[in-house]
Amino acid sequence: MRTVVLGPWPAELQRLIERRHALGIDLFDEVWEGSYHLAPAPNAAHGYMDDVLAVLLHPYAQAAGLVGTGPFNLGRADDYRVPDRGYHRGRPRGTWVPTAAIVVEVVSPDDETYEKFAFYADHGVDEIIVADPSALELTIWRRTSAEGYDEAQMSVLLDVAAADLARAIPWPDGTD
Repeated sequence: MRTVVLGPWPAELQRLIERRHALGIDLFDEVWEGSYHLAPAPNAAHGYMDDVLAVLLHPYAQAAGLVGTGPFNLGRADDYRVPDRGYHRGRPRGTWVPTAAIVVEVVSPDDETYEKFAFYADHGVDEIIVADPSALELTIWRRTSAEGYDEAQMSVLLDVAAADLARAIPWPDGTD
């Protein structure tokens, strides 16, 4: 479900955003070209999958000389996305990270994973790994042009096939 507020924010919306920030529950909120996207906290399957992927991808990233992170702000203060995980060509610093070698997205109900692809391409992200716990599917997307990505059989950066990663995942049972 989407809610769009046109014009200036009502005071109630401003207070809601401030409260989310004060409580620390705005970690996955994003700003898309000045539009604020309130994202709910991930469900249990999402959190589980993120943890599984962190462990699974770590040795490949380490061998490739990439540095892994959890969620981070890719972009700048007035236009950013928050991937679930990132792999960088050096330790990122600061609040706003301009790019990443690889971003990882775990699909949740009503999320905007695939709508982020053009933004990631604009910011020079080379590969996107998408895990969909409800479909029991892992896909790898490689940037093929300045505008976008094509699905790939393997990660060139991590030197591993999507099918091999998918087979190594103890997928959640779908009851989350």
